[in-house]
Amino acid sequence: MGGDNIVYVFFILLIPNCLVAQTDPAFKPISADIIKLSSKVLGEDRKVYIYVPPADTLLPDKHYPVLYVLDGDNHFSLVAEYCRYLSRRDVNVVPEMIIVGIPNTNRTRDLTPTNSIIDYDGKPDTSSHSRFKSSGGGNIFLQFIGTELIPYVDAHYKTQSFKIFAGHSFGGITTINCLLTQPDMFGAYIAISPSFWWDKGYLLSLADKKLKNDRGINKMIFYSDANEGMSDDKSTFHTDLLKFDSIITQRKIAGLDHKYVCYPEDTHMTEPIKAYYDALRFIFRQRISH
Repeated sequence: MGGDNIVYVFFILLIPNCLVAQTDPAFKPISADIIKLSSKVLGEDRKVYIYVPPADTLLPDKHYPVLYVLDGDNHFSLVAEYCRYLSRRDVNVVPEMIIVGIPNTNRTRDLTPTNSIIDYDGKPDTSSHSRFKSSGGGNIFLQFIGTELIPYVDAHYKTQSFKIFAGHSFGGITTINCLLTQPDMFGAYIAISPSFWWDKGYLLSLADKKLKNDRGINKMIFYSDANEGMSDDKSTFHTDLLKFDSIITQRKIAGLDHKYVCYPEDTHMTEPIKAYYDALRFIFRQRISH
């Protein structure tokens, strides 16, 4: 696979130049590598974004935790900018991290754990153009991450063993599916508005089976939801997440460090802006700022 990996460099400008000049002349736009992996597991080429902190001349062999974020086409730059700011020496509430963003090629296929044509309203979508037809490739996608992507990142970058897996909506059920089926792949998990409605609550049933109080799981998980039909009886985002939270809190699973946050003033699409920040602060809450 090594010969097929092509590295490019791109720049993400997140702050206008005029504002940068007024606040911090030394502040520079984020730069990141774009990697193309030829995946045998998925049978396709996959683009990956990788942000690496600037080299530390005092610690040339410095290694970093790694945060893997799904929906990389939407959330990579947001998460990378959060981490870069929060790890600055004058802030110092999270460590410097390598951020790996995974863009989508077929989101429904890769970020759903089972094949299902049942839509959000609980009705089968049998139309010829149903976007759910390709669903159910989530476990193969996790295999790609575990056997191809993570080994590539570990081989080409200075990584620590601690890894975080973050996702929103379908990405949220992907991170939870990983925690339930392959918990040792990551040390911490972030699930923002996980779509527990998928396949008639498949992952809630799986959580009920897997998360037992006689089994220790030395992991961390942050999960959240927003005002996603909280006053609408048809919406299950909030009620499902409360069920998931109840499973975790009532069973008091040894070693499972967890936090649930609800953002009633936010929507499904604005919530990640707050939730990624809160998740990072939760995971690294023992870190002392100067």
